[in-house]
Amino acid sequence: MTRILLIEDEPEMAALVAANLAKAGFLVDRAGSLEEARHILAIAEYGLVLLDRGLPDGDGVKLLPLIRTLQPGTPVIVLTARDELDEKVGGLDAGADDYLTKPFFTDELMARIRAALRRPGAEPAPRIICGRLSFAPDREELFVGDAPLLLKRRELLALKALIRRAGRVVQRHSLLEAVYGLDDEIQPKSLDGHVSRLRKRLAALEAGVVIHPVRNVGYLLRAV
Repeated sequence: MTRILLIEDEPEMAALVAANLAKAGFLVDRAGSLEEARHILAIAEYGLVLLDRGLPDGDGVKLLPLIRTLQPGTPVIVLTARDELDEKVGGLDAGADDYLTKPFFTDELMARIRAALRRPGAEPAPRIICGRLSFAPDREELFVGDAPLLLKRRELLALKALIRRAGRVVQRHSLLEAVYGLDDEIQPKSLDGHVSRLRKRLAALEAGVVIHPVRNVGYLLRAV
């Protein structure tokens, strides 16, 4: 699942966009200022950034060099009420991949996000296979045999993180970062609950894999 950083200082707008992104299956972190965004960009990786220009401590475009340095290749879509041609040209020339003016329709935003996440001309990434379980990275979909595997959101995120490193121990803190956003409240043992439900589901579907707990470290997914 793609993790998106939404940099927007208007609480109502940020809440609305974040809710629509989550509904579409994205994991969303939020920042409301240049300073907060700089901190978050230094500690987490993102598949896409949505960037407002009118932030309380400066123009959001000032973040573009930092994004290109810390997370090269991450698409950036500027969301702003500034609709003048020179503003758009300036934002694109500064390194943004796309520019969407407010107000905008949610469907258009989602279409632009999908377009930005596609890599033109790139070969589809090969499936990752473990037992009868497989993961198609280009489609962000999991399968048992030929059948799509439908899971609750956080269990899906946990299993994707595990299969990406099948045969290796995934540290607990890495799984927590994959499953929860920065603003999420994490309950003690909640990760263990997600993994426990995954084990039962995979066993019921005869997926040919097991998830081993590694005491005080994390979890290991391997083929039976």
